[in-house]
Amino acid sequence: MSYALITGASKGIGKEIATELARRKYDLLLVARSEDVLSSLAASLTSEFGIKCLYIAADLSTNEGIEKTVSFVSQKPELSILVNNAGYALWGRFDELRLDELNSLMMINMFLPVNLTYRLLPLLKKSKQSYILNIASTTAYQAVPKLAIYSACKTFMINFSRALKYELKSSNVSVTCVSPGTTDTNFMDAAGMNSEAIRKKADKVKMKPSEVAKFAVDSMFRKKNEMIPGWLNKISVAVIPFLPKALTEKIAAGIYEK
Repeated sequence: MSYALITGASKGIGKEIATELARRKYDLLLVARSEDVLSSLAASLTSEFGIKCLYIAADLSTNEGIEKTVSFVSQKPELSILVNNAGYALWGRFDELRLDELNSLMMINMFLPVNLTYRLLPLLKKSKQSYILNIASTTAYQAVPKLAIYSACKTFMINFSRALKYELKSSNVSVTCVSPGTTDTNFMDAAGMNSEAIRKKADKVKMKPSEVAKFAVDSMFRKKNEMIPGWLNKISVAVIPFLPKALTEKIAAGIYEK
């Protein structure tokens, strides 16, 4: 059976995508920083679904982590799925955040998926049918004050995915980009959103990561292009082009203000 590589696989949407693919009997290559969590998850998925599940403990915000991952995956020529899921946000005013933190953010959300896709595309082209699944965000569809760099990175991910899908349309590699809205993960904690007001707003619309994962995997296998899970998310994105940018920015700012 061919392998699926999933970045950011130890928790949240990445963990649920791994579970969904294991349910469909795909062998897995999981990548994240925490070896203990990966080891436990790999053992659990192997026991429950009877698949092979290998893992790589690597910090993908560093060149060393990327090289370690590419070297390991290159030993598994049966790679047929690449899931670029790793990502996180930093919440706050641009001029109040540290530059080194912003550089790491851009590394994970932009440089990493481009680098892995470029380096692993030759392997993907060897399979009869291969898939690339990129995880973006509904924040990609407008500028988001207090999440300025994160939302811009996700806009990049959507446009990169669309262009790549077009370039590969005559190949065996399909490219899908899925943009979740608020999801019940540790996203807010990791981003530093410690505001109770923001959390209350998010609780009203958040989806379960398992729902997002199933939607994403289904969309990938159906060879869809750009997809948004959840009807509320679809509606919110659909109206954005018809509103003045100043208004959408004000609305977005209101959501992420304390």
